[in-house]
Amino acid sequence: MHLLPPLLSAVLNIFAAFVSLLILLAVIVAIVLYVVDRRQHKDAIRHNYPVVGRFRSLFAYLGEFFRQYFFAMDREEMPFNRAERTWIDRASKAEGNTMAFGSTKNLNLPGTALFVNAPFAKLEKEIDEPEPLLIGPYVENPYVPPSYFNISGMSYGAISRPAVLALSRGAKMAKCWMNTGEGGLSPYHLEGGADIVFQIGTAKNGCRNDDSTLNEDKLKKITDNAQVKMVEIKLAQGAKPGKGGLLPGGKVTPEIAEIRGLKVGQPSHAPNRHPEISNTGELLDFISRVRSIAKKPVGFKTVIGSSLWVEELCREINHRGIEHAPDFITIDSADGGTGAAPMPLMDNVGLRISEALPIVDHVLRKHDLRDRIRIIVSGKRITPSAVALSLCEGADFTVTARGFMFALGCIQAMRCNKNTCPTGITTHNEALQAGLDPTEKSHRVAAYCHSVRMEVDMIAHACGVDAARQLSREHVRIVQESGHSVSLEELYPQTPS
Repeated sequence: MHLLPPLLSAVLNIFAAFVSLLILLAVIVAIVLYVVDRRQHKDAIRHNYPVVGRFRSLFAYLGEFFRQYFFAMDREEMPFNRAERTWIDRASKAEGNTMAFGSTKNLNLPGTALFVNAPFAKLEKEIDEPEPLLIGPYVENPYVPPSYFNISGMSYGAISRPAVLALSRGAKMAKCWMNTGEGGLSPYHLEGGADIVFQIGTAKNGCRNDDSTLNEDKLKKITDNAQVKMVEIKLAQGAKPGKGGLLPGGKVTPEIAEIRGLKVGQPSHAPNRHPEISNTGELLDFISRVRSIAKKPVGFKTVIGSSLWVEELCREINHRGIEHAPDFITIDSADGGTGAAPMPLMDNVGLRISEALPIVDHVLRKHDLRDRIRIIVSGKRITPSAVALSLCEGADFTVTARGFMFALGCIQAMRCNKNTCPTGITTHNEALQAGLDPTEKSHRVAAYCHSVRMEVDMIAHACGVDAARQLSREHVRIVQESGHSVSLEELYPQTPS
């Protein structure tokens, strides 16, 4: 007991010395930073307000993380708000998605879609499921997809191995297809047993020669796999039309380099277009070439900028013969996303689906090609209402990448291009990947897909039709500047004039 005061005094003295040392170090660091800031002239704020000016960058950086939790309202954030992310989180966990007290969505905003409910909704016993749609009537191995809602292109490299595994397994459970993205076909795409759409990007990853031209032998080996059901030729994507794909060198591991046909650690910069395709005729030639190798449906993905090119495409198809048409067209939106894209393209180039889809549907009908060519849409279609709206506007199928990323646990940290994704989805850092269990996340992927289809069908039944694909433009109205709504059929007539 007599030793306690001296011992306590010693501890306090040590603590005081430690605190004094920390203060001294802080003063020294502040002095050094002050001198550094005053002597540099690249940053005016740091020069004029040394040390203190550094907090501006820190707060701007931290703002990305705190904004969604403390400052933004449920419907305010971009590109996806808290209400959308919360819905997907609950849907992927198969939790109830009912709400109390009323909608938080502002229904008066121009452009808001309102579905037209029928006076007498469909009873479950009255529902008659329509026949599934066939893709590729002129190929040896046509494809009849079981789902109208599917996984869009996310390449192995842009996303991690456990993320690809989870998506593949989840797609098999949900009976939807999975697009490989432009990074080639990896073993992890196939491991889950899902239907695969193989995407050929402008770099021809996985089936390329060194000059980014097509290697037919490699393509045949890929498309001979029974799981590969279709081939999608990527001309452009919504977030960066006119710009090829980019994979930072830090993500080009030995395995990814082998799959893609690249050098380890070297950034992958895809050409801004296919060297073989410079006009509409060459596009149809390339489609026919790929189809003759694959013996499976072949289409292309692009961003629509004008109806004029679609008109030209249809005229060339009818000149050559209907069998030369692409089996499908995937329309990506200016709302589309990607791991890395230049801001001028992401923010300003290309039409949104709400305008592009009715244009393509109208032109195909005008040239009697609508039943021949299936339309797939991509770009921010992550919720049941967005999927239902696409079907009303003329889509046969919808795909999403970011919706399934949220199902995997994405928190919209906006670090896809940094290899530092905190949820392990878009990083090859094994420590960060450790929190992404493919087995557990695959069930979330499947539950999300099931939930979307179930609630789209619920909208369809409320509108008085049997199934989602029977939704048309007469079933939705769009709010105008005046505050009144107008039928989508009035804005974009489905029957060509």
